[in-house]
Amino acid sequence: MLFPDEMELIDRIALALIQRKERMGTAESCTGGLIAAACTSLAGSSQWFERGVVSYSNQAKTELLGVPAPMIELYGAASAEVAQHMARGLLAHAPVDWALAVTGIAGPTGGSDKKPVGTVWLALLHAGRPIKVWRELFAGDRHEVRAATVNAALTALCEALEDRDT
Repeated sequence: MLFPDEMELIDRIALALIQRKERMGTAESCTGGLIAAACTSLAGSSQWFERGVVSYSNQAKTELLGVPAPMIELYGAASAEVAQHMARGLLAHAPVDWALAVTGIAGPTGGSDKKPVGTVWLALLHAGRPIKVWRELFAGDRHEVRAATVNAALTALCEALEDRDT
């Protein structure tokens, strides 16, 4: 179930993508497809939403999105490098103009001193433009971290779409 502000974000994203005649897709790890589910909760989303790839395991990140296995071993699945490659892999393998990728540690286990539970890396990429990669540290339980990630991802996409320079 989406919050009212998220439905407003989805409406704005849909309008912008339809006006631009562009399509988007998601590459999701810690959210397990929640961003794609949010996007497709809007009737008619097939006009602007192309696909969502749930690449929860490291093997899926490598096989489906082309993230090099040594990169995952070196930096960890929850890293800027992996988020960036997830977005680039989606853009390279899917007929989308916008790729939105997320990977992180939703908890309650899996965190460390360097990467505590709630650490999420997000990447937003549009064909021919510089990639935006950023880290968030969300508080709360697994459900709250995943919900905050969905909101942050949708907000960033909406802002990028509404930016007159993009």
